[in-house]
Amino acid sequence: MPIAIQCRDLRKTYDGKVEAVCGLNLEIQTGECFGLLGPNGAGKTTTIEILEGLLQPTSGEVSILGHSWRQNEREMREWLGISLQETRLSEKLTVRETVELFASFYRDPRSSDEVLEQMQLTEKADSWVGKLSGGQRQRLAVATALVCNPKILFLDEPTTGLDPQSRRQLWDIIRTFQRDGGTVLLTTHYMDEAERLCDRLAIVDHGQIIAEGSPTDLIERLGGHHVVEFAVSGNSDGAALEAWRGLPSVESVREDDGMVALNVKEPHLTIPALLDAIEKQGSNLQHLTTRQASLEDVFVRLTGRHLRED
Repeated sequence: MPIAIQCRDLRKTYDGKVEAVCGLNLEIQTGECFGLLGPNGAGKTTTIEILEGLLQPTSGEVSILGHSWRQNEREMREWLGISLQETRLSEKLTVRETVELFASFYRDPRSSDEVLEQMQLTEKADSWVGKLSGGQRQRLAVATALVCNPKILFLDEPTTGLDPQSRRQLWDIIRTFQRDGGTVLLTTHYMDEAERLCDRLAIVDHGQIIAEGSPTDLIERLGGHHVVEFAVSGNSDGAALEAWRGLPSVESVREDDGMVALNVKEPHLTIPALLDAIEKQGSNLQHLTTRQASLEDVFVRLTGRHLRED
């Protein structure tokens, strides 16, 4: 089968000087759920809008299922379901009218009733869009993407504003779409969402991909499989950080909001040595936790920023 999404040396420059996307290369296989992660302003939305055919790149090539936007735009529109980060819908239409309006744009849409039921909007079918809650509006936006019966689903932060139960229901819908042969390109600010849904993902910063692979691969590349987080009395200085770096099994050290995080391979070796070092310093341990390394740890180590930071 053809590669679902491919771009080569993708660039987008605004006003001839601001580079939003800087030579990005990407390849997404048919049937994958692929995540695009990055801090705000990293170039994710610009990249997705170029792939969707909504924005012209300054340079570079984009291929969707082996076709180019320059040659097959009308046909390609039939293949894509798109849920934007902010979807502005007419507030004076009902939910059903909105879904049927979007269905009318396509040659072979799904049943509106089927999509409304799938998104749990049947009870709201005759309600005005303007009367919906934020979470219901978000589900309606995804419904407008699904009703076209797409081959590729673009979801830009689809679960923002959803309650935990609705988030998991949408995860099930994404998995079902993928099991039926569909391809998903997802952006999200929820790391647990990326870990659960994505077969592979790329971390974007300053318009470039700085890491790519499966969630498990990226976590393993971090260097340590576990994180020991602690806080001690007094301010940490450079000498203290160097002391933590010299503890057994420690792969890397970072300080974040008064906490020290150690990426370690064998916490049972690190923790006794850590407690001994704190006692020798004459400091008091104020907090200590251990956990599995996560995508958030990968992200912070690579970019120096948390995903939700501007």
